[in-house]
Order: sequence, then structure tokens, then C-alpha cells
Amino acid sequence: MSLVMGINPVVGGMEKQLLTQPQEVKFCRRCVVSNQRPRIRFDEEGVCSACRFAYEKYHVVDWGSREAQLEQLLEKHRRKDGTWDVIVPCSGGKDSSYVAHQLKAKYGMHPLTVTWAPFRSTEIGYKNFLSFVDSGFNNLTAYPNGRFHRKLARLSLEELGDAWQPFTYGQMCYAFHIAKRFNINLIFFGENGEAEYGGDPKNNYRPYMPFEDWALLYFKGTTIDELVQFGLKHKNYLTAQDFDPSDLTFYRPPAIEQLDLTGIQMHWYSYYHKWVPQENYYYSIDHTGFCANPERSEGTYSKYASLDDRMDGFHFYMGYIKFGIGRTTSDVAHEIRDGHLTREEGVRLVRRYDGEFPSKYFAEFLAYLDIDENHFWKVAEHYRQPHLWEKINGEWKLTHQVS
Repeated sequence: MSLVMGINPVVGGMEKQLLTQPQEVKFCRRCVVSNQRPRIRFDEEGVCSACRFAYEKYHVVDWGSREAQLEQLLEKHRRKDGTWDVIVPCSGGKDSSYVAHQLKAKYGMHPLTVTWAPFRSTEIGYKNFLSFVDSGFNNLTAYPNGRFHRKLARLSLEELGDAWQPFTYGQMCYAFHIAKRFNINLIFFGENGEAEYGGDPKNNYRPYMPFEDWALLYFKGTTIDELVQFGLKHKNYLTAQDFDPSDLTFYRPPAIEQLDLTGIQMHWYSYYHKWVPQENYYYSIDHTGFCANPERSEGTYSKYASLDDRMDGFHFYMGYIKFGIGRTTSDVAHEIRDGHLTREEGVRLVRRYDGEFPSKYFAEFLAYLDIDENHFWKVAEHYRQPHLWEKINGEWKLTHQVS
């Protein structure tokens, strides 16, 4: 029997990332990430693929050549009449604001920014979004069918271990629909997360992500249609009357055959410019009015990343449950690679903050999903992997911690 009524009894049945999780836990010798991060690779020296990529980013890549490639690309798409010529998915956060402003101010492009709305905006997140728009940008924001979106979030928590997944679907797909509608053939996202944070390295030296890789690399191996069909069959809170077929539109990529020279192209800005989140933060302060949070984000030590959504903390917390990797680990690992922290400093931060429960918005999170606290913890327990967790004196502890 399942631990939770209505939950798939096979952990990892829909969360495909759990199916290939190594049973022996190892930590990178240069940063603090473990081999439990989905798709990350460790070499024979015990160094992770993200650290190897970072070394090349700082010491091997010819960024002058990359910028020349960018200028050539933009020249091809730049419109002389001032009409929109590039789509930039943008929340008003430090990274997307940096990309949009650079394309407009430095390269003379005419961006149309698009936003897939957060589940529930934070005050600082909405303030930064308005500051970004007020700094000189057009924006289209999509709010999906709220009742259906909430049910998708609950379904995603139960079956993928991450209520955030409906946001990911829309964040990736909405931009392509708008590009298609406005006949804009260029879309710029920020960083290639698989390269910057560790994952499948096969696209590290491409400027884009092929559509065929999206389901595994962005959608946890499960498309929106697969998720909905599972919910209709197995959940008593989701029925066909909860949505129209059109409600699924922005959760899917549009029918584009390939991202090549004949159609809409997506590119990562991080392919053309060295990606340093802390520098993006300072840039967005100066140019788009970005403000850091007055308090640190729960689960980490930082104040300037992932500030937009009150539900963000549960995305990171469930990652900690499933993989033993919390928000602090990801933040620290990148700052070690960027030379802003030593590994010893990073270990201390991970030990102090990783896995901190995001209590500030917990009641609102439960109400949004229409569940109670007992249900949440049963779901969380369902996703604890036995090779990562053990119960000591009635309290769950990680079996392996970075040192």
C-alpha cells in the first residue's frame, strides 16, 4: 500500500530522476555537491562535471570569440524598424533582468519580455518585477487557470515530489508560444543549468537545448500530458471538468520541428558571456532597480536569488528530501566555482543552513494545495531514500554529510 492515499506506491514511478540515483554517496573534492544531483558526473579524480566546466569557463573558453558569435547572431535577428526581435523570459530577478538589459542596452535589440506568473508572488519579488518594467521594458505576463494550476501543483507534489513543476512547464514553454504568435525567431534564456550546476554535459558546448531533451532535463521525465492523464486516472480531486483542452496550451512546447536556422531558436546567454550570478546581481541593482531581500532566504545564506515566489522554498526543501541536496548546497557550490568562497567556508554554510525548513509560508503553501500538514509530511516521508536517510532517536538524519 502507498504511504499516502492516492499516491503512486512506487517511489520514482513518475519522478524519473530517482530511477538512476547512485546508491553510494560521494561528494565532489572541489565543491560541496554530491553525486545524488540528477545527471551529474564525477571523474576519476572525484571532481564533479560542474567544477570541470567551471574551470574551462574561467581558463579555456575564448569569450571574445563567443561574443563575436553573439553579435553575428543578433545582427541576423535585429529589426531595423524597432519592433520586437527577441523574447526574454523575465521575472524581474537578477539574472533575467541582466540578460534583458544587456540585449537592449549593449546590443541594440528590442526585447519583448514574458513572464509565467509565480504561484504566489512575494512582496520583494513583485517590487523587483515592477522596477524592472519601469526601467524600460515591455512585458506580457501569463496567469494560468488558477483552480487547475493549484491541482497540478498538488499532483506534482505527490507524484513528482515537487509542487513547483507546473511553474517549470510554463516557464519553459510560454515564451515559445509568444514568439510564434509575434513572429519572433529568437529567445534568450539565462544560464544552462545542466552545465552551471551539474547535470548531463552533452549540451555544455551548445548555445541551446534541443526539444527532445526537455522532458528528461526540465520535466523530471514526465510531460504535462502524462502527468494529467495519471491524475485523471488515480486522483479523486482531478476530473476532466477541471480544465478545457486549451488550458494545457502553455504547459506544452508549441509544434516546432527543431530549434535550427529555419525556425525559432532558443539560446542561453551563459553560452556567450561568462555566467557569474553575483555579478548579475550587482548589474541588476545598477540598471533595473533590483533589490535584495532584507532577510536571508530560508534554507540558505543568500538574500538575492529565487525571491519571486512564496512557494520556492518547498521546491528546494523537497530536493533536500529526495537527493540530500538543499538550497545552500547549490548556492555554495556555484560560489566556490566562482572563487567567492573556499570549500571550507562552503562546508560550514552547508552544515548550518542546508535543509532548513521553509516555515514562513508553510500555512499558505498547504492552503494553496488544499492539503493539511499531516498529508504534506506523509508525502515527504514517501520520498526519503533509504540510502540517504536514517531515523535516530525519532529524528531523520542524513546518512552522509559533506565534510
